[in-house]
Amino acid sequence: MFAAERRQVILELVRTNGAVSLRELARIVGASEVTVRRDLRFLDTDGLLVRRRGGAVATDGPAYEPSHSEKTGVASAAKAAIADLAADLVSPGDAIVVGAGTTTQALARRLARVPRLTVVTNSLLVAQALARSTGIEVILPGGVLRGTIFALVGSTTEQGISGLRVQRAFLSGNGLSAGHGLSTPNTAVAGVDRAMAAIADDVAVLADHTKIGVDTMVQTVAPGRIAHVVTDSRAPVEELDRLRTAGVTVHVAEAST
Repeated sequence: MFAAERRQVILELVRTNGAVSLRELARIVGASEVTVRRDLRFLDTDGLLVRRRGGAVATDGPAYEPSHSEKTGVASAAKAAIADLAADLVSPGDAIVVGAGTTTQALARRLARVPRLTVVTNSLLVAQALARSTGIEVILPGGVLRGTIFALVGSTTEQGISGLRVQRAFLSGNGLSAGHGLSTPNTAVAGVDRAMAAIADDVAVLADHTKIGVDTMVQTVAPGRIAHVVTDSRAPVEELDRLRTAGVTVHVAEAST
């Protein structure tokens, strides 16, 4: 991982969680504590976070939600590999829901040629990726546009989704753990993700290694409701084992470095 990408991951983790220990940051980004300490010093100097003994705290508070542009460059190879593997969970003729996120957007690009597919989504970027696919019907509910992530949220979105039924929901988020399930910092985003999970027979979570073992403020899908997790080979083995023990089928993609 290049320094710029590593620092972006560190910044997103600290902003999302409010505070993260040096040891945890080093584990997630796969670097030494000396290297991460140097990264924290760099980010602190730029005023992007505040260094503390043994870690760092956010300047934006614990409910910070990274924008789409901030997330685009984080773990991009891992997200591409996850999308490739997750596409195997979709068959011609399926009706699915695809939530907002950079990884789910990557999945949508790979589904563009699947025939007779119905896709429910609140993501403008997912809808755009599928817009030219003649064999795919895209259902986009109304709602309030959350511009930072190019997604529709709010009660209108939730109501538009609630009357539907699909085989599988493909959701992403800001954190995933065996104890807390899938989570996000934003209550409006969480509400729509819950509505999407509720209309699906089962839920598949797409989460790169920077999200595994991380808990953010608002739970969206409880651990017992998650059937599949698709992640990459840099995810912490201990947390993946805990997910398997909880009954989750874990799919691990080999990402190029």
